[in-house]
Amino acid sequence: MTEVESGDELRFATGMSELDRVLGGGAVKGSLVLLGGAPGIGKSTLMLQICQQMCKTCKILYVSGEESARQIKLRAERLNVSGDNLYLLAETDLDRVQEAVHQLQPDVLIVDSIQTLYSGEQTTSPGSVGQVKECTMTLMQLAKGEGLTVFVIGHINKEGSIAGPKVLEHMVDCVLYFEGEQQMSYRILRAAKNRFGATNEIGVFEMQDGGLIEVPNPSEALLEGRPVNAPGSCVTCVMEGARPVLAEVQALVVPSNFGNPRRTSNGFDYNRAMLVLAVLEKRGGLLLGNCDAYINVIGGLSLDEPAADLALMIALASSFRDKPVPGDLVAVGEVGLTGELRSVNCLGQRLSEVRRLGFTKCIVPSRSSGKLIVPEGLELIRVDNIRQALAAIV
Repeated sequence: MTEVESGDELRFATGMSELDRVLGGGAVKGSLVLLGGAPGIGKSTLMLQICQQMCKTCKILYVSGEESARQIKLRAERLNVSGDNLYLLAETDLDRVQEAVHQLQPDVLIVDSIQTLYSGEQTTSPGSVGQVKECTMTLMQLAKGEGLTVFVIGHINKEGSIAGPKVLEHMVDCVLYFEGEQQMSYRILRAAKNRFGATNEIGVFEMQDGGLIEVPNPSEALLEGRPVNAPGSCVTCVMEGARPVLAEVQALVVPSNFGNPRRTSNGFDYNRAMLVLAVLEKRGGLLLGNCDAYINVIGGLSLDEPAADLALMIALASSFRDKPVPGDLVAVGEVGLTGELRSVNCLGQRLSEVRRLGFTKCIVPSRSSGKLIVPEGLELIRVDNIRQALAAIV
């Protein structure tokens, strides 16, 4: 171990700061990055757009098994992507891809997609478990053996995970998921695995006619168009990696016309939402057992952090009582089964982001770990349990 040389990874910018943030500061030479997402979400668009900046300093080979070279050229013209160092190859045979790599000696290899490649050593059809595993192993050997940075696009199945064997995610260095609703313009790039940086970092993009546009301030974008004095809406602040992001949680509670009330959740973990509903009825005194409850997180963001519990509870209570939450208020806190509020991490960073966007009140648990510096102009409402929170707001 002591004889192995170590040092900083050789990183280079991809031309998109949001992608660089998710990768941990840029792409690493000799790494294998897997990008997954739903059809039409913008995976190929993102990969083609980063070629515009990278081809100024790197030689890039773009391999597509789904489009012809002419189709890629037409898409590149629409995205204003051009460069003498960008080479196109429409091929699905892995052996021919290897020959092109050895002949061209590129710095970056982009494969769209791994499910279309096939190896002659396997008798199964392209996209099968054996083919995907064999092709990924060959690409990994290319990346590590020749110091080649490889970006691989992968399809996802109906469960939302990357199609193919689970070992595929273990083999690569980084696993990125491109998320978002096709009907909405915002896209979220999330790191599920990263050997060269932090996981759960996100990058936010907006899909426009000319391609993907970076959103450096996602909080403002996610809160754009927020209704004023509308019951059932509350803002919270969650941590996405090292970045605090403000998100709007909406809830609609109406009397049920059926024996079994209907409960739906979009962007918020369903089991977590049912937990908050049960605590709100048992500890908060709101009779929600005969009501339908619809929960939605604006902007296509998925909240899986317990710090969003309090905002959901307040939005549900606001809709049930038909009383709006003050527009300048943010709620941050974890709700326990006994109705108590638990402290959350990185509260200081969250409060700074809350104040920066113009909010003047923030309801937080009365207990907080460490010394807390409250930004000037921000009023903290400290509460011990959900009854105190509801009494202070709705």
